[in-house]
Amino acid sequence: MKSLRKVVWASAGLWLLVFGSTKAQTADSDEDNYTSVTTYGVTTNTNSGILGGFAFRQAKLLPGTMFGKKQFRYISVEVVNVKHPKEIQQQTSISGSRYIYGKQNFLFVVRPQYGRELTLFRRNADEGVAINAILAAGPSLGIIKPYYVQVSYGNQTRNIPYRPALANSPTENIIGSGGFFQGFGKSELTVGVNVKAAVSFELSAFRNNTTGIEIGVLAEAFPKQIVIIPNTTNRNFFTSGYATLFFGTKK
Repeated sequence: MKSLRKVVWASAGLWLLVFGSTKAQTADSDEDNYTSVTTYGVTTNTNSGILGGFAFRQAKLLPGTMFGKKQFRYISVEVVNVKHPKEIQQQTSISGSRYIYGKQNFLFVVRPQYGRELTLFRRNADEGVAINAILAAGPSLGIIKPYYVQVSYGNQTRNIPYRPALANSPTENIIGSGGFFQGFGKSELTVGVNVKAAVSFELSAFRNNTTGIEIGVLAEAFPKQIVIIPNTTNRNFFTSGYATLFFGTKK
């Protein structure tokens, strides 16, 4: 929650700073004018590790303005891993390998999003930073994949879905984490909704290329509680602060 509050306050401060500075801005013939931007990136959020997932973003200029600002049709697709706040990696005494104690399921989410992107501050053609505001929403396709662990049984080893009884099993000892791709065929699907608000900062090393960062907050809800770690609090409503580092091209 502390990380989320920091992102919220930082985003609010950026909004105030940007709106305050753009009031005095005038049109400039040397402004960086483009009609579409296509980017790819990696994302992290307060519900994930350092690498939270991957994102595709595209913005296309629309006719007219909104609140006196250039407006773009914004679409994106994100694929992220949502973790439980109590996930802890534990080292086994038998093999020294690591696994996530108590974890029963992964939650992967695919988020197609549609919305609007407003240009708050336009950069010059060869220098500066473009600052945009983003509001988008869409469905959330949740993939609940079983978490596999490697266990020893006598002189044999096998990979099986984690279950709470393994922690005190007299015959099966957890010796590490199972294969990442194991269990996708046994995944359950759930569909929810999400909405996000963000500010993006775009730089251009060359006129047709762009790199930058998108910083914002996201809320997401599913119709039922998703069990990631049993015997603890699980949720169907998630909030997070996030940052996406992106690069791509503009035309």
